[in-house]
Amino acid sequence: MAGRRVQYHRKRQNPLIRFVKSLYWIAVVLSALIVAAFLLWKLFVPAPKAPEIPGQEDVSVMGDLQQGPERRDLCYTFLLMGTDDGNGNADTLMAATYDVANQRVGVVSIPRDTIVDRTWSRYPKINGAYSGGNVDRVRQEVSHLLGIPIDFYVKVNIKAFVELVDEVGGVDFNVPVDMDYDDPWQNLSIHYKKGMQHLTGQQALEVVRFRHNNDLSGYSDTGRTRTQQQMIQAVAQKVLSWGSVAKIKPFLDICMEHVDTDLTAAELLYFAGQALYLDVGSDVATTTLTGRTDATHNGYKWCVELDKEQTLQDINDLLNPYTTPVTDEMAHIVTANG
Repeated sequence: MAGRRVQYHRKRQNPLIRFVKSLYWIAVVLSALIVAAFLLWKLFVPAPKAPEIPGQEDVSVMGDLQQGPERRDLCYTFLLMGTDDGNGNADTLMAATYDVANQRVGVVSIPRDTIVDRTWSRYPKINGAYSGGNVDRVRQEVSHLLGIPIDFYVKVNIKAFVELVDEVGGVDFNVPVDMDYDDPWQNLSIHYKKGMQHLTGQQALEVVRFRHNNDLSGYSDTGRTRTQQQMIQAVAQKVLSWGSVAKIKPFLDICMEHVDTDLTAAELLYFAGQALYLDVGSDVATTTLTGRTDATHNGYKWCVELDKEQTLQDINDLLNPYTTPVTDEMAHIVTANG
């Protein structure tokens, strides 16, 4: 047997088995990377602390107590503003609370003609606070009106809305009423039939800006605000869908160009990551503050005098960041004087 070479031959593996094993190890590696990324995100993007905003200290005083009400953990409040680049007005005004711990979002629209209690001007409508682009003054007035602190603000130019809707391929939306309006001075034409339609960004903007037809039929500012809320939900569902994940970079570009906020990059990352767990259809609740729309205050007509009882209920149902209810003494809901 001397000089005999013994050769061992490896049994050839079935190509299908090799392919399956390769997929398995790829999946293992990807899973490990995802877990590592998640842990790093949790480590380096902690939950924000609610900031202390100058000028809002008084809303944390309940009765004679010097110490304000206790806040719920991981519960944050926001001022959301939509501005028209053409005239600088605050076209949309909303307050929102994100209860991260329970994955609940409450959004309350504030009519632009709402009466507010101010000492620096006789003009009583809340939209007057934005005169000259003063976001801090709007934040303080919203905080004073609702009796809650406003932690962060997000101001969005209407161009961002148009580009965002176009980026997700448009939005399917149930137009609430027939719309037939032309304004040659603004070069504005709004013509849509009631019912479900697929809208581009510009068309979606026209729908949410609609107030009434040329014959004055249509709906009030309250109906317009409700349409805005429904549109925001429809767009949010499209943006947060898994089919839009690949568009994160374009979304960020749009935000960088057209969105102004006091949220830091780390805070934006935190809230964006948490929002992935939201079901916009069931976890987001919206309403509009209601009341008389024909009130007169300080000699100014067509003011909105909020229904005090209903407004307090809306604040506590959707916005209250405290462990105890917001009371009439904490909020400042004004009764018209004319």
